[in-house]
Amino acid sequence: MNMTVVKCPTCGKGVVWGEVSPYRPFCCKRCQLIDLGEWADEEKRIPSNNELNESEDWSEEDKDL
Repeated sequence: MNMTVVKCPTCGKGVVWGEVSPYRPFCCKRCQLIDLGEWADEEKRIPSNNELNESEDWSEEDKDL
């Protein structure tokens, strides 16, 4: 049986993609939380052509328009 190994996006350590790695694609809970923190601090983001700047008023109510 071939095991797929991926690199942890945070530290680069090899991670087996399977039941033995509960935090996959991360190697551990610490790396998972570091990544989450980077998203929360907006250090990471998904690029978009339709970006809103902070001066625009956007609310959940506007999303259905």
